[in-house]
Amino acid sequence: MNPMLYIAKRFAFRERNGSRPAFIVLASVTGIAVGTAALILTLSIVKGFATSVENKLISFTSHIQVRQTDKQYFTGSRYDQRLLADTPGVVSASPFLEKNFMLQGRKRTPEEGLAVRPAVIKGVTENEKMLFLERYGIRETQIARNIENKDMLSLYLGKSMAEKLGVKPGDKVLLAGLDKTGTMEIGGKNQDIVGLLSSLDLETGLVSGIYESGLQDGFDDTVVLGSIEALQRRFNPGMISGYDIEVQDARIIGSIAQELSEKLEFPFYTYTVFERYANLFEWLKLQKNITPLLIITITIVAVFNIISTLLVLVIEKTREIGMLAALGLEPRQISRIFLSQSLLIALAGISSGAVFALLLTLFEQRFHLIRLPEKSYFISYVPLMIDPFDYLMVGLAVLVLTMLFAFIPARIASSLKPGTALTT
Repeated sequence: MNPMLYIAKRFAFRERNGSRPAFIVLASVTGIAVGTAALILTLSIVKGFATSVENKLISFTSHIQVRQTDKQYFTGSRYDQRLLADTPGVVSASPFLEKNFMLQGRKRTPEEGLAVRPAVIKGVTENEKMLFLERYGIRETQIARNIENKDMLSLYLGKSMAEKLGVKPGDKVLLAGLDKTGTMEIGGKNQDIVGLLSSLDLETGLVSGIYESGLQDGFDDTVVLGSIEALQRRFNPGMISGYDIEVQDARIIGSIAQELSEKLEFPFYTYTVFERYANLFEWLKLQKNITPLLIITITIVAVFNIISTLLVLVIEKTREIGMLAALGLEPRQISRIFLSQSLLIALAGISSGAVFALLLTLFEQRFHLIRLPEKSYFISYVPLMIDPFDYLMVGLAVLVLTMLFAFIPARIASSLKPGTALTT
């Protein structure tokens, strides 16, 4: 073993009398370990939260939508759909039809009145509907498969909307929407109450299932899933609102959207999931932006911790330093001893903190003990993501800054005169 490293190990982990680790060194190792673990856990929570919410947003809807200006209905084209599907990087392209309705649920008590909620009914293809139901663990019942042959629409409501309407699978809901032209003038001279009512589309729907995505405003409490064939048959024959595009890699959504826009040209335009929920993605980006501040804060604490520890060790080992100098050790060799001490203490603290953070992360991932209100945070528990890069980055940051500032006490130790040190 290197003599400097051996002496540093003796200085750091053995008391002057006895074989137990010195209390100040143990406290320093514990401080670095706690700081390292806290920073790793914070980064794991920030990344886990952002990743979980992003995955929910991206999986709830399509990666890209192709629409016409002003969200007009237009006739679906197999040529356009094939052109979109054949684009490199695109997994699937399917038409959809959206229509706004007011949904009325079961009659409540006279004091509460009727339960009425605005909704966007999105009609999708049978294949897209099955993928959606499978994603949220909903089984299509025999009633739902046969309901389209009757005079009711088969609908899948979000949990929050179902609770507000007071309905459950098998219940009926009343739908009131605009007529087939998509326009309705209210208050005109030539329009009485009978004309107003006649301009509405009134339909009956059956709640075939209830999904729960964990997303609230604009999602579970607004979006209702249905069949595009049924909506077209009742309201807009042969018309669609646009195409849903799924891509292989979410990281290239922007470039594929640009390519699709150039292929279809005006009046078509692309609308990515990042543009649709820009406010939520900006909020998630803000969460990630605090990462550098967290690293700086924790590492500064670790640096002052190691500086104070080494200064105490210099005071405690003053006589030993004088003895080493009297035996012929040069100042740079004494300085190297204390730098080696800081390295050993930092490595012990960083290793302990990383192991502690990993164990806590695995435990929380397994049992989900820390719960969150899902309506506020979009998730029901604290998500922790294990990223080896975080462990490496935090460890290197603490180690580099610790060694950088350890020169201060090391310099003080090397500047002690043998005679002064031995008489202290």
